[in-house]
Amino acid sequence: MRMKYSKHILILIFTTFVTKAHSTNDIIGSRATGMGGYSATISDLWSSNNNQGGLGFITELSAGICYENRFLLKETGLKSGAFVMPLKKGAFGLSLTSFGYQAYNQNQAGLSYGLKLFEHLSAGIQINFLNTRLTPEYGQRNTFTGAIGLIANLSPEITVGAHIYNPTRSKLADYTNEKIPTIMRFGIDYTFSKKVMMGAEIEKDIDFLPVVKVGIEYHAVEKLYLRGGISTNPTLSSFGFGILFKDFKLDISSSFHQTLGLTPSISLIYTKSK
Repeated sequence: MRMKYSKHILILIFTTFVTKAHSTNDIIGSRATGMGGYSATISDLWSSNNNQGGLGFITELSAGICYENRFLLKETGLKSGAFVMPLKKGAFGLSLTSFGYQAYNQNQAGLSYGLKLFEHLSAGIQINFLNTRLTPEYGQRNTFTGAIGLIANLSPEITVGAHIYNPTRSKLADYTNEKIPTIMRFGIDYTFSKKVMMGAEIEKDIDFLPVVKVGIEYHAVEKLYLRGGISTNPTLSSFGFGILFKDFKLDISSSFHQTLGLTPSISLIYTKSK
C-alpha cells in the first residue's frame, strides 16, 4: 500500500514540475500546439477556451475533440471538447477539459460568449466551473472563475489579441490561500500572403516567468496546412499539420522537450457547411 501511494506521489510531483502546476487554462487544439502554443489571435472552435474574443468572428456551427498526451504518460493526458453555436449577434461557446488520473484529476467546464463590436473588433467573456480531485483521503474542491478576451484586425495583414484568465484571482483552497493561476496573454500575427501567417505571443502567469511563443502556419495546398513553432520556459519546439475533409478538419501536432521528450496531440473538428 505504501509503495502504491509513493508511486502516486512521485507521479504527482513530476506532473506538477513539468507542467508548472498544470495551468487550468491550458491551450487546447492541435493547430495551436503545433505553432508552439500560439493562440492569442486565432479565431476558431478552440476560441471557446483559448481566447473568447475570437467567437465573435465565427459564423458556422462547429464541434470538436482533442487529446494531448504529455510526455507520453497516461497520467498527464489532457482530454478536451468544444462546441460553438453562432447567433444573429455573436456566438456561444462551450468547452470541457479533463487533466490527470485517479490520484490527481482536474476538470473544467466553461460557458462563453463572443460578440463582434465593430467590423474588425470582437470581445468575449467566459464563466468556468473547476473541479479538482485528489485521492479519497484528500477529497475534492469546486470553484468558479472566469476569462475575458479581445481580438482586433488592425489591417488585412496585422491582427492583435489579448486574453486574461481568472482576473478575479479566485481561490482554490482557503486554508492555504492557494489561488487559481491568473494568466495574461498578448499576441500579434502578420499575414504575409494567403498561404503564410506568423505570430508571436507573450504569456505571463503572475507567479512564474513570462513565456514567449512564436508560431508559423503555411497553407501548402488546398487541403493541407503545415505548422511549426517554439516556446520558452520550458524551451519547446513544435511541429504539426492540418488536413481538410469537406466538413471535417484533422489536426496533428507534437512538441519536443530536450529532457522529457515528446508530447503528441490530435484534434478533430466538424464544421456545418452553409
